[in-house]
Amino acid sequence: MPTYIMLSRLTDQGAETIKENPARIKAVDEEMEALGLKIVSQYAVLGPYDFVNIVEAPDNMTIARVSAELGSRGSVRVQTLPAVPIDEFIANFKS
Repeated sequence: MPTYIMLSRLTDQGAETIKENPARIKAVDEEMEALGLKIVSQYAVLGPYDFVNIVEAPDNMTIARVSAELGSRGSVRVQTLPAVPIDEFIANFKS
């Protein structure tokens, strides 16, 4: 399955939710998996983003649907990037 990087920033509403119920993060993971994603790894980070998720999805439409669903909740803003494995990237430059 294709790999994607999801960069997320909590809104004020999302930060309050996490403060009151940190386990909500895992509940959202389960919801994303039910929508067709596989969570490969997840990190809380410092800087302009609050979380970095490495996920797999069957196709762009699935990841777009999940990103839109998460963003529509008002608790998080998501930026999703397709990721190309480095060996595959290099292989495309060989003659």
